[in-house]
Formats: sequence, C-alpha cells, structure tokens
Amino acid sequence: METNNKFKRKRIRIKEFDYKGAFIYFITICTFNKQEYFKDSGTINNLIYYLKQESAQFNYSIYAYCFMLNHLHLLLIGDEGSDLIKFIKMFKQKSGFYFKKRFGKLLWQRSFFDHVLRKRKHLNNIAGYIFENPMRKKLVDDFREYPYLGSFVFDLNDFYASYDQRGSIEMAV
Repeated sequence: METNNKFKRKRIRIKEFDYKGAFIYFITICTFNKQEYFKDSGTINNLIYYLKQESAQFNYSIYAYCFMLNHLHLLLIGDEGSDLIKFIKMFKQKSGFYFKKRFGKLLWQRSFFDHVLRKRKHLNNIAGYIFENPMRKKLVDDFREYPYLGSFVFDLNDFYASYDQRGSIEMAV
C-alpha cells in the first residue's frame, strides 16, 4: 500500500467567502518560526509605515494594532473596495522585503489567522483585548505602558480615559 507523505495544509479561510468588501476582521500574523523580532522601535516604526501605506492602498482602517514579540494583531475595518487577501499579501511582501534587506532573515510565517466580525458594536471590546495582550504576556503591568500598540482611527488618550472612567476596556462609540 502506497502512502502519500506530502504534508497537506489545513484550510484556514472560510469556504466560499472572498474576503472582499465592507467587513471587519481581527487578524493575527506570526513571525517566521515564531522568532521574537518585535523588540525595537526602529523595526516596528518601519513596519507601521508599511501598514499605513498598504492599509490606505487597499481601503482598510486600522482600528487597533499591537506588535507582540512574535506576532502582530490587527483590527481592520474595510469598505466596499477592500480586499483582505491582497492587503495582507502586499503588507507582508513589502515589510518582509524591508526586513530581509536589513537583517537577512525572513520576517513572516506563511498565511495568517482571521476572524470575521459580525457586529460593529464589539469593536472596542476587541480593541481592548488586543491592547491588553502585553499585560497577559506579562510584558507590562498596564497596557498604557506598552509602546507598540495603537490605532490609525482614534486617539489612544480617548481610549485610555474611557478605560479609567469605566474600569473596563469598553469605550463609548
């Protein structure tokens, strides 16, 4: 009996969903072999540059982001012209090219993880979850101390003020 020794990749995308249009996504992109590359502001600032550039090109608002040591969390809001697959592909390609040129190493793991959000009202709770990640990993005692998180949509100070008033992460929309 002959066995097929080829590795078969697990399908991680929703079948018959094209990832185009006005949807909200919670994305996680891991570094190659889970290497801890996100430790210095110079590297992260360059990656933020590519994130801004490509999100504008592909019509995404970056509601929240957080660079952990070996992965990146994004909360994205698309519009009718948005294409998630192309956006992630170009962001990873351009930022990966920069990283390889500077450090001689691969930056990103193949593919990414996504959750399609159904209700816009949960945006702030998910942003809070993303922002609290450095606390859960014991990188900081308070998420406000972590330098590698933010939003291209709202001022973090408003988010922090809401957090202080409510004692919870939810912010009034």
